[in-house]
Amino acid sequence: MDETFDTFDFLINDEDEVMLLLYERDTEPVSVPHIEFDIENKSALLYRNEEDILELGDIEENVLDSLQDADKLLICELSRETDKDGDNTIVRAYEADIDL
Repeated sequence: MDETFDTFDFLINDEDEVMLLLYERDTEPVSVPHIEFDIENKSALLYRNEEDILELGDIEENVLDSLQDADKLLICELSRETDKDGDNTIVRAYEADIDL
């Protein structure tokens, strides 16, 4: 996979809910994916399925703080192509169980 599509971003809304944005993956996520955060190292492992485990690093402190009371994380996978306005569309949206 092209490194350009290995990028990710966390967004926090006004209700302090966190969403993870990443580019669409080649495989489907399992019925209940999960994500394990390593608070000390500011990193995480997203287990989408048995073959696809994403390593996420350099997670900002405010994201980790917002996740302290959460038990699920909303994940949106974006298309790799942009539409006529230059925007990416959401291809998949699902929740992952959080392990802190």
